[in-house]
Amino acid sequence: MLQITEKAAEKVREIRSAEGIEEAMALRTRVVGGGCSGFTYDLYFDNVADTDKTFEVNGVKVVVDQMSLMYLAGTEIDYVEGLSGAGFKFNNPNVKSTCGCGSSFSA
Repeated sequence: MLQITEKAAEKVREIRSAEGIEEAMALRTRVVGGGCSGFTYDLYFDNVADTDKTFEVNGVKVVVDQMSLMYLAGTEIDYVEGLSGAGFKFNNPNVKSTCGCGSSFSA
């Protein structure tokens, strides 16, 4: 349903450890309205709700709400470092267009 590269999983574990986030919390991945193309991605540690889809990818417990799941199906999350900075990159096959900065999309 949703993939996380090993490099991204390593970064998630590093952040969890550095910030002292308890193991019971999962990585919430969601889509929210906003940005210049209509939607943006959001990642943060959160508790699991009864209505969430929960799965584990490369040792990372991930939760996605039902609305976001339809936009994120088949998406790969990677972690990239380059001259313009570092961060999580979403490779989403459902995207019809993105903005110039790459942080928002339309579906």
